[in-house]
Amino acid sequence: MLTAVQSALRQAKPEIWNSDQGSHFTSEQYTDLLKQAGVRISMDGKNRALDNIITERFWRTLKYEEVYLHEYNSPKEARQRISQFIQHYNYRRRHQSLGYRTPAEVYFQEDATLHPPTAI
Repeated sequence: MLTAVQSALRQAKPEIWNSDQGSHFTSEQYTDLLKQAGVRISMDGKNRALDNIITERFWRTLKYEEVYLHEYNSPKEARQRISQFIQHYNYRRRHQSLGYRTPAEVYFQEDATLHPPTAI
């Protein structure tokens, strides 16, 4: 998981990083990594399942619109197809909840100094 956090921080550095209070999120290695990056840490309290509803909704969409519909021939193919789905979801798919804009349009509009990552 630390490798994933490092990779995410290379793409963009948020002001606040939110997680639940699971042991992997409260470990010294994890919190030190975020502190060194200058990111404020926010942790949900108990019984706050709705705090991450947007993320949960994304994973549900990925599973039901991509993963469950395809039989991948290899892990490499699965990674490629899932990466393509995420690229489409973030850069081409318009979201009603975002005023029919893409997540990338909303995200990069908020900070003009950020640049979209290259396709995976």
